Amino acid sequence: MSKIFPKIHNEGYKFIIIFAIATIILYFINGFLGFIGLVLTIWCYYFFRDPERTSIGDDNYLTSPADGVVLQVMDTNGPKELGLENKQMKKISIFMDVFDCHVNRSPCSGAISEILYKPGKFFNASLDKASEDNERNYYKIKNSDGEHIIIVQIAGLVARRIVTEVSKDELVEQGSRIGMIRFGSRADMYFENYTPLVKVDQKTISGETLIAKKMI
Repeated sequence: MSKIFPKIHNEGYKFIIIFAIATIILYFINGFLGFIGLVLTIWCYYFFRDPERTSIGDDNYLTSPADGVVLQVMDTNGPKELGLENKQMKKISIFMDVFDCHVNRSPCSGAISEILYKPGKFFNASLDKASEDNERNYYKIKNSDGEHIIIVQIAGLVARRIVTEVSKDELVEQGSRIGMIRFGSRADMYFENYTPLVKVDQKTISGETLIAKKMI
């Protein structure tokens, strides 16, 4: 039953209610419009699904922070907003379309050492400039080796709100929820001393897909 009626994220209930009320109003206006409203209400329900995930539980690996498709696997400088613009890091970007689950999860166990929110624009999240221009939220997670893994939630063309579910200094487990983004969006991950295990266009599952492996 959980696959047919999955658990819903708390952020979703008010939207589902709004969609349902709009559907009833549309139905009284026109049966076809009511049907369209019903389809959109069902979509809204599944958009806010929050399924349980099982992570590997091994910090020799980094798991995916998001459901979606890998856009980039590259070497680049770290985020300047966190003072890491002169540090060479690996970057993996994952695009979440409007049919993906949008709950984001920690790729490793550790402590949230910093959270930084930056307001911005709402370009298509698949574009490169979205990483620098769009509304975004940075999480710096210190793992058991004292290294920092950076997760960036980036709002997209449709998304208008980034939700944070953790706080500074909070301890998180690999695969635990850290937040979500409403509607189409993107997640960037920066790290050092791990070898990427994914390729561009690969599908990922938040909390489960192995993104990178610790260098020996």
